[in-house]
Amino acid sequence: MKTTGDQQLVKRINRSVLLRLLRNQPGCSRAQLASHSGLTKSTVSLLVRELIDEGWLSETSLAAASGVGRPSTPLQIDTRSRGLIGVEVAVDTLRVVSVSLLGQVLWSTEEPLRGTQPQDVCSQIGELTVLAHAQLVSRGMQLSGVGVGLPGAFDEATGVLRFAPNLGWRNVDFVPQITRALAHAGLPPVPVHVQNEADTAALSEYEFSEGDSKDSLIFVTCDVGVGAGIVLNDRLFTGMQGMAGEIGHSILQIDGPLCSCGRHGCAETFIGSGALGQLADARRSGYYLGVLLQNLWTTFDPSVLVVGGSSCHRFPDMVQVAQETLKNYALQAGMAAPVVRVARYGLLASAVGAAALVLHQYLRPMHPRGHLAAHGVPARAAAFL
Repeated sequence: MKTTGDQQLVKRINRSVLLRLLRNQPGCSRAQLASHSGLTKSTVSLLVRELIDEGWLSETSLAAASGVGRPSTPLQIDTRSRGLIGVEVAVDTLRVVSVSLLGQVLWSTEEPLRGTQPQDVCSQIGELTVLAHAQLVSRGMQLSGVGVGLPGAFDEATGVLRFAPNLGWRNVDFVPQITRALAHAGLPPVPVHVQNEADTAALSEYEFSEGDSKDSLIFVTCDVGVGAGIVLNDRLFTGMQGMAGEIGHSILQIDGPLCSCGRHGCAETFIGSGALGQLADARRSGYYLGVLLQNLWTTFDPSVLVVGGSSCHRFPDMVQVAQETLKNYALQAGMAAPVVRVARYGLLASAVGAAALVLHQYLRPMHPRGHLAAHGVPARAAAFL
């Protein structure tokens, strides 16, 4: 006999199946959803009604002919009823956005960090998140959740920020602090997800892409630090303690320049913003970025490589050289290189991706979840808000 928990999980899975089908194939009717999903027509009808009532789906005004009987009604993701908020904590900047369920940026703001202590950062996030929420409310939209991207290794299992060298943070129990700060600022109880900022940047491309990412994508962010967000087999690959993708300290040159970590020849010494600020010509850094992309390609074989961050924004020639370098490596090996492109959301990539993190977790109820909390609500219960 099934328990209530089993039934709730099955329902969550079925809802996520329908939502993901409609993201990939907008305009499907109820009958088409039943055919594509393998669910019964009655189950689809019931779940679609719930999803419409809750603001996840909407019916289009155009009815499609379906042969005999009444015309079918196309369905689509509702971009006017629900919104998401994303936050990026950069080394010296805070960026906050509100977006639709399909990734349209509805509002954004950016301001310098007022302090680097965790409590100061959380307080500032609370203030700006309340402003973002007010913008959603003014549009008649309901907030579905908040995502936060941090510049360091975040341990999903514990909710602890293990190490953020450029902020001077080590073993910060971040989730309880941000949860309290959001509640204190007056944000309504919603799920809160936290992840590394390179990982969230990857999700901005993966969840809100135009279909070229398939089930794998790597986002390389070049800022003060250099990191990679990795999506493999339709989920984030973060490693045992959130350290996966810390490519800024992979060695590109034996006995190269001294890095802040104490080693020599790290990627950060060639393509980090500090290194680039000392160069007259960024093209050489572009070559090293291309080498880094080549190494990621042969290690993970992704369908798409995306590059972004302030370094790429300031030195677009660096990206072009990196693309040429990767292409040359591919030609030498007689292979086709993966697509390499610039981040669609520019400097907002990590913040938009933090919002996408909320959706990423919601649509994958069977995957191990990133750390989640809601104001005054246990994490297990918050998953079903």
